Amino acid sequence: MGASTANFRAPGGIHPAYHKDLAAEQPIAEMPLPAMLVVSMSQHLGKPAEPTVKKGDTVLRGQVIGEAAGFISAAVHAPTSGTVKLVAAVATAAGPRATAITIVPDGEDTWVEGITPCPGWQTLDKKAIAEKIAAAGITGMGGAGFPTHVKVSPPPEAEIDTLILNGAECEPYLTADYRLMIEHAARIWEGALIIAKALEATTIRVAIEDNKPQAIAAMQDAIPAEAKDAQVVVLKTEYPQGAEKQQIFAITGREVPCGGLPLNVGIVVENVGTTLAVWEAVVNGLPLTERVTTVTGGPIATPGNVKARLGTSYADLVEFCGGTSGTISKIISGGPMMGFAQPDLACGTTKTTSGLLLLGPDAVQAYESMPCISCGRCVGVCPMKLMPNELSQFLEAEDYETAEAYNVMDCIECGCCAFECPAHRPLVQHMRRGKAQVMLIRRKQAS
Repeated sequence: MGASTANFRAPGGIHPAYHKDLAAEQPIAEMPLPAMLVVSMSQHLGKPAEPTVKKGDTVLRGQVIGEAAGFISAAVHAPTSGTVKLVAAVATAAGPRATAITIVPDGEDTWVEGITPCPGWQTLDKKAIAEKIAAAGITGMGGAGFPTHVKVSPPPEAEIDTLILNGAECEPYLTADYRLMIEHAARIWEGALIIAKALEATTIRVAIEDNKPQAIAAMQDAIPAEAKDAQVVVLKTEYPQGAEKQQIFAITGREVPCGGLPLNVGIVVENVGTTLAVWEAVVNGLPLTERVTTVTGGPIATPGNVKARLGTSYADLVEFCGGTSGTISKIISGGPMMGFAQPDLACGTTKTTSGLLLLGPDAVQAYESMPCISCGRCVGVCPMKLMPNELSQFLEAEDYETAEAYNVMDCIECGCCAFECPAHRPLVQHMRRGKAQVMLIRRKQAS
């Protein structure tokens, strides 16, 4: 199946140094079981899962240890068999504390009973597919972790005609999705067919940036010639080309309305890693208990792409990659643009841990924030057509009403504005805090 070039260019965007060469050519390596796994109940957008086990319990791999706490929530499964050592609140990669279940593996890695493959998934209806995805606890694995069963169950009034597989992976340093497309293209394609059936979508597009020719070729080869209205679309390499609203516009020319969702324009976007997890759940009956994470950066001895169990500590990931050499100046969960700085390597891998980045002194710069100089650079690169300069000043003044009127809730926290700002203003932090305050005000008004 051939490829096409995107017909449109989304607004804004930047071209940071990508540094993907550190790990891009390293095949996915499966990590042995660590001595301990700390599995958070907050691995997804929405309400954290409710623990279903207690200290001293014996668990099996794939067993539900956290039940979804509502529609916008997701189940959490034991990543291996062993004993529950502790159930207590721990810090998440984003900072807030959440309940986590500490498991000491028994080394047997015994699966729970009831895991049954479903090779004839074509006979399933869309409800049954969504139920299998929900039972597997699958969430978006390339972003905020939105529960996938919700995405594939749009409201009846939403007519979805197009599924976009997001293989752009525009975040610098990260290469996990790239390796998945090269090594598991056929499974990703079948996962796309499963999702398309659940959505009743007739068009499938696989979005990949033009700096990933091997992934483009692999996905082209995976799509059979007889596939109807399915195609790889090659995007210009530009950050944040992987943001779903920008990707939708670049591929289809459709513009998601202010405050709207992709389903408002008949489209659903799924990450390629999520799509592979859907294949595993529906075809093999496997819940989500592991993921591929890029472990990279100058201080890492052997950067690579690691398949690790959920709950694996960042310290264990680093040790598996040969440890470190030299000074570590910064630790980031995720990529440098949208990731979260970490105080140490204690945090555990989750469904959304796309990368672990360690930076040395040569990659980190100390600076002091200054007042806005009204240069407008942040406005020019904002992919959401916002005015970060104005918004940041409203938020500094705690004028949340005006910030909301200036569409602060449309900010995708991509970091383009902060990247371009010569005054080094903490624009992303302003937007993140402002959005949280607006949501708090809305909840108070609704109660």
